[in-house]
Amino acid sequence: MSVATARGPADRKAGRTGRRPRYGQCALELVMIAVALVFLFPVYALITLAMKDPRQIAESPLSLPSPPTFGNFGDAWSSASLGPALLNSTVITVVSLLLLIVVGSTGAYYLARCARGLGYGLYILFLLGIVLPFQLGMIPLYKLVDDLGWLGTYQGMVLFYTGIQLPFTVFLYTGFIRALPQDYAQAALIDGCNHRQAFTRIVFPLLRPITGTVIILNAVFIWNDFFTPLLYLGGSDKETVPVGIFAFVGQYVSDYGLVFAGLVLAALPILIVFVVLQRYVIKGFAGGLKG
Repeated sequence: MSVATARGPADRKAGRTGRRPRYGQCALELVMIAVALVFLFPVYALITLAMKDPRQIAESPLSLPSPPTFGNFGDAWSSASLGPALLNSTVITVVSLLLLIVVGSTGAYYLARCARGLGYGLYILFLLGIVLPFQLGMIPLYKLVDDLGWLGTYQGMVLFYTGIQLPFTVFLYTGFIRALPQDYAQAALIDGCNHRQAFTRIVFPLLRPITGTVIILNAVFIWNDFFTPLLYLGGSDKETVPVGIFAFVGQYVSDYGLVFAGLVLAALPILIVFVVLQRYVIKGFAGGLKG
């Protein structure tokens, strides 16, 4: 008896079923394609409007530019002083991130490993800092920065962002540290290291995934924030990119071609950071959720 003849009805049915298209999977893929198109549409509109002159925007804002106008990018760079604004945003973002990484990681290590009852109470206090909206304290914070003489300065913005984002940073680091094995740090303590040495030499190098997550999430918030720099830096030479782009929008005249060109230029640095560190985002959240 041949092999083909020996196959029973069940085997032939299984073979036919294996060749059938998976309609459920196809439907899911179509849904995901539709969702991707929805998310890509704002990007398309942003790039398209950035390459149009006012006449093309008025006639057909969402059609392809014909011909494309690349002069908006040069005009936006010079008119809004995006060079100094990019420098200001970079300084504020980088210094704030460094402080958040140093203070947040060391504080989270203390809460996760060194403290017991006190650590849990402090952890709940940091969680309250995430829940409470910072807008409730805008007036007292503004008065504090004004009394310190830090309005229109880098240090005022760095102090604000470090304080506002520290609870969220501690929350991320604490969950990830709790998921890490304690064997290496305990071995370092047994060998004579103190907690500071065990953290800097053993634990912190293991925090690269969650550190990448902290950098991306905090950098996006700090870089794109508009209201706080407008309040603390408005009228000074330390204005950030969102405040500089806001100069294109007036009460009577709005040059949307320059606005969208400026937005494209402003999004490029943070987009590059995200592309470089995106693989750490899922690792960081997954490690924190395990904890």
